[in-house]
Amino acid sequence: MRGYLWPVAALWAAGTLLGQTKPDFAKDVQPLLKRKCVMCHNESLSQNGVRFDDGNAALAGGYSGPVIVPGKSGESKLIQRVESTKKGFMMPPAGTPLTGAEIAILKSWIDAGADWPRAARNEQSARPKSSHWSFQPVSKPEVPKVKQADWARNAIDRFVLARLEKENIAPSPEATKTVLLRRVTLDLTGLPPTPAEVREFLADERPDAYEQAVERLLNSPHYGEQRSRAWMDLARYGDSDGLEKDLVRPFAWRYRNWVIDAFNRDLPFDEFTIEQLAGDLLPNASVEQRVATGFHRNTVTNREGGTDPEESRFEQLVNRTNTTGTTWLGLTVGCSQCHDHKYDPIKQKDYYSLMAFLNRSEELDIDAPLPGEYGAWMRGQPEYRERRAALLKEFDVAELQAEWEAGIREAMDHPGKDADWDFAVSNGRPMLDRFETLLRTPKEKRTERENDLVMRWFISTPGPTKGRDYDKIDALKDMRRRLQNLDRAYPKLTQAQTMMELPNPTQQYIALKGDFRAKGPIVEPALPGFLATLPEGAPRNRLSLARWLVSDDNPLTSRVAVNRIWQEFFGRGIVKTAEDFGTQGDPPSHPELLDWLATEFRTNGWSTKHMVRLIVNSAAYRQSSNVRKDLIERDPENVLLARQSRVRLSAENIRDSALAASGLLNPNIGGPSVRPPQPAGVAELGYANSVKWAEDDGAARYRRGMYIHFQRTTPYPMLMNFDEPDSYVACARRRRSNSPLQALNLLNDPVFFEAAQAMALRVLKEAPENARVDYAFELALGRPAEAKERERLQRYLTEQAAALKPAQAGALLPLAPEQAAWTGAARVLLNLEEFITRE
Repeated sequence: MRGYLWPVAALWAAGTLLGQTKPDFAKDVQPLLKRKCVMCHNESLSQNGVRFDDGNAALAGGYSGPVIVPGKSGESKLIQRVESTKKGFMMPPAGTPLTGAEIAILKSWIDAGADWPRAARNEQSARPKSSHWSFQPVSKPEVPKVKQADWARNAIDRFVLARLEKENIAPSPEATKTVLLRRVTLDLTGLPPTPAEVREFLADERPDAYEQAVERLLNSPHYGEQRSRAWMDLARYGDSDGLEKDLVRPFAWRYRNWVIDAFNRDLPFDEFTIEQLAGDLLPNASVEQRVATGFHRNTVTNREGGTDPEESRFEQLVNRTNTTGTTWLGLTVGCSQCHDHKYDPIKQKDYYSLMAFLNRSEELDIDAPLPGEYGAWMRGQPEYRERRAALLKEFDVAELQAEWEAGIREAMDHPGKDADWDFAVSNGRPMLDRFETLLRTPKEKRTERENDLVMRWFISTPGPTKGRDYDKIDALKDMRRRLQNLDRAYPKLTQAQTMMELPNPTQQYIALKGDFRAKGPIVEPALPGFLATLPEGAPRNRLSLARWLVSDDNPLTSRVAVNRIWQEFFGRGIVKTAEDFGTQGDPPSHPELLDWLATEFRTNGWSTKHMVRLIVNSAAYRQSSNVRKDLIERDPENVLLARQSRVRLSAENIRDSALAASGLLNPNIGGPSVRPPQPAGVAELGYANSVKWAEDDGAARYRRGMYIHFQRTTPYPMLMNFDEPDSYVACARRRRSNSPLQALNLLNDPVFFEAAQAMALRVLKEAPENARVDYAFELALGRPAEAKERERLQRYLTEQAAALKPAQAGALLPLAPEQAAWTGAARVLLNLEEFITRE
């Protein structure tokens, strides 16, 4: 007997042994359930779908079936759990276990029929709405009245000032024009202003000179690049599959192009959302709308032979579900994969109902030509097709291919029947995952392109040689080589990774304890029950989900979106935990301002540029970032916004700034990813030496950091050193670390050293001797040197030039000592804290 007999239970147990009546539910059973079970099995937190706060629900059971079998306590899972001492199975899982007498009460009650009086059953109420702030409807608050109204430039400032006045704190003065231009240029384009732009701005005495500069920057094509980088963190963008094989995704960049273009043309955020989640389901969907669905093609993919395709798909669905929850709801929905959320009203059933929307789609690669590509491709097609047909006729592989298709289908339908064909299926898994549907379609019903895909798959993975014509199979190697050479000789169309809706979607089960093998009840696509339900008659597909996310019925998306925009310009969001608007996240520092911004976003056509313009034109944004002694203890994190925040540049922007200062930057927008120089040995860390890093030559190696090829298992070291996310999961805010490796990176990385060399030549070539120090500061920091800085750097240059002999200088630069000295000076400037910081 477990535990001890507490008095009432002990007396009741003794009475039972003497033949007294069955337990009284209200006096004996219900209090016991409330003490031991209801805390985890109630209306708001029904672990594993089980509830003990209501009779109907308790007797119905949970995701794995009934837990109470009336009349049969031995078959009841409730008794099996409370009697167990096995960790992970016993109930309750923590705290004091039930005593023997308490277990006896439950057994006797169940054996007597588990009667649950109707009065007790009626305690259940409809699923209540949460009172948590972020789940409440968004309404536009009144703009507050403030004492220092002259300070305010727009409504944002009145909300900020109202909080400051409440705390009896004055705002900071406006930053200098030089600081303002560098700040807003870096924030809007990710690049520093040029010396010419700074001089022009300082000379502009118009009262709206700053506002005019903002409009110029909003219209810059680099604006879309800067806005896209934060979104790519959420989209977990990568140029490879990840995991062991980590195969390259040669056209992943086509989605990145779409994002940059969307921000540059200010695609309304509601359309931006719908096209990424369900662009393929829009009426007469364009190629670009289909390209947008590449958002969920960024998921890590397991291409390793021998993996379970059902497990791999489940892991992708988990990633896609979690990413959707983080990106648009700002909630940690992933906590509900294995059980009901411990803190937020998200049930496990809600999680898999959300997953069901995404489980009705499949991956599809499509032709997505860039301007000018299609015409060149069409002109080459007649000759290409003629030569290709002749090549296929020469080898006559139709019979061998038909035999291969039959063998692959048989192995998929009856695994384990033939080990050789099982291995062929495993070896062809990357293609099988994508084109299994085509393989099950008769050849005569496929399109020409679909037959071509299957044929290419067959040639690349011809199957076992056992019992087949070995000479023909061996000849395929020569055919494959000649086909590859033929393909390289003619123009190709750019492709894109997209999603498509399945005509016959698979059923979605609740995965008990998060295990894909433990199938619980079937669920249909549905919205989180604590927030909303789908309108009657709405199709249960991704398009309905996307439309709800940006509807007035959803209180989260607009708040989450404007909070992320805000954090890009102040270093932290109004809600610091941008990834978690749930009960465990931080509350908003300015709740009325957040709701005002959310409403402003919606009522102005979901225009991101409108929100950015409001923020950067505000007096709050334009404040000096100088630390104030009166706030060091009162507001060390600058939550109250009595000043602007100093923020270290992102990893990509640090590299971009160095290339811009040196004059090496290649400003081209969009296109394929590039491979600049990286330290030896990095690519070799990939699986079985499969990662190849062929360095780009010429201008390509000087492209912006966001275009660097991101190989998930061996990412570009400089970017990771400065805290770029790993791209495996959605990242709503980057961390900012501070380590000695970062300083060494800026001093010794080949790219930064080359930038310093180029900057030295630029200073010597473009500035007269008496203005070179100031010009160097203007290139790197956007301002001339102060007197002490000028004197100190000039002394360094003189000493270095005198000390360096031509042979020694050649190690730094194969030129004169003066030029080598300037390379050293440029390295100093590019390593300054001010250089890598937006003030």
